[in-house]
This record gives sequence, C-alpha cells and structure tokens, in this order.
Amino acid sequence: MTQSNDKREEGRKAEPTKSELEILQVLWKHGPSTVRFVNDRLNEEKRAVQYTSTLKIMQIMFEKGILQRDESNMKHIYSAAVEEQKYKGFLLDRFVDSLYEGSATNLMMQLLGNKKASKEELDEIRALLNKLDSE
Repeated sequence: MTQSNDKREEGRKAEPTKSELEILQVLWKHGPSTVRFVNDRLNEEKRAVQYTSTLKIMQIMFEKGILQRDESNMKHIYSAAVEEQKYKGFLLDRFVDSLYEGSATNLMMQLLGNKKASKEELDEIRALLNKLDSE
C-alpha cells in the first residue's frame, strides 16, 4: 500500500468535521453530485455556504479518502467513498466509547431522558427490543 493509500485509509476512519458530515449527508441522500449541486443543497437545507468553501472541503475530503471523484467529464462528480450505515455505525461506536464508556444502555437512557419520544418512536423501540430479546 502506498503512502497515499495509507492516508486515504486513515481518512475513512478519521472523525469528520461538521461541514464534512453535512456534505456526506447530501451525497448519501442525492448520490454522486457536482460541487455546485452539493453547495446549492447545503444553502437550501443547512446554512449559507460559499461555493469556494464547499469546493475546498470536498477536495480535502477526497484527499482524506472520504470522497471519490470522477474526473472523466469537465465537471468533476463526487461521491461518498464510505457507505452510509457502516460509517454512521463506526462514528456511533466511537461516540459511545468516548462519552458513555462503551455503554449502549447509558446512551439510550440519556437519549430517552433528554428528548421526548413520540408514541410511534417508543413502539418502534419496543419492537426492536422484543426482536433482540427473541434472538
């Protein structure tokens, strides 16, 4: 593995910044996209962001290995190099390990204690717990 590939592999395991997560959310939701498209979605859905800022962050994410870039056309098309559920799982594991000493119970107690869950959400949680209990 080359040094460049080592750096890319580390990037896939690095904790993304808030801006990087926002870009990943757009790409996971909409699929491969141009910087202009991503920037427009960020401005519509999140907050005002300059095009040049989005471009720079996406270039950095490409260098880190978090994004892939198709350079076959004049407009480069970026896509997530990390699968959404796996990456979210990785980030959640790191979060639980660092803030809750690895305890999913403590995390769930904090979540349910801090935020009022709807009846539908509680029903989904009960169904999941019942499913896990029966396995």
